[in-house]
Amino acid sequence: MKAMILAAGLGARLRPLTDDRPKALVEVAGRTLLEITLARLRVFGIRDVIVNVHHFAGMIVEYLLANDNFGMRIEVSHEEELLDTGGGLKKAGWFFLEDRLEEPFVVHNVDVISTIDLALLVQFHTDNQALATLAVKDRKTSRPLLFDEQLQLCGRPSELVRSAKQTKSLAFSGIHVISPRLLGLLVEEGPFSIIESYLRLSAQGEKILAFRTDEFYWRDLGRPEDLAQAAQDIKKPRSDVRL
Repeated sequence: MKAMILAAGLGARLRPLTDDRPKALVEVAGRTLLEITLARLRVFGIRDVIVNVHHFAGMIVEYLLANDNFGMRIEVSHEEELLDTGGGLKKAGWFFLEDRLEEPFVVHNVDVISTIDLALLVQFHTDNQALATLAVKDRKTSRPLLFDEQLQLCGRPSELVRSAKQTKSLAFSGIHVISPRLLGLLVEEGPFSIIESYLRLSAQGEKILAFRTDEFYWRDLGRPEDLAQAAQDIKKPRSDVRL
């Protein structure tokens, strides 16, 4: 199985830590966000990864070389302009199509930490023959998504893209599993959000599902205070958070 790590963002919320480095190289408990994410993927047997880069891109390339790619095959997708999540995935799409397999792949934000069981997420995706499956939690968020009783994406509070008797508002966790067929359906050009593509495809009848991860630890690492809290969480007695 393959994966993509989304690491091209400016990390503006992490300033001043990102004034002289990319957010992927910001540290939690002595380890970079990139190393933590790669380690999580390795736990689940993923050895082939592509990382998109933009802000201080050269530093990430040098870091990977200095660490011998952490024993993995790692490709780098350089973005001259920020392409957002959808545009970044589309640019890196060749990586998932090169061997012509239909195996799904994982997309993981570099600035989230979790204990989500990726094997369960992938199995759920495969069993349900989804086009994409989003790891979600029932938590407060400024960008909620709406799902119906079958966990099918049906919109957001401001926009319902498919009819549903009942909807549940859930927060996307920045981790998803995608079937390669999606890549051929990304008709958007330039920078665009993958969520916008998911909404469009759901409206067209494609299966975009939610995978509930409420029992797992998860934290966004977008701000310095989030990094500090994550470090504290790791040190707690009997903590299940492992880096």
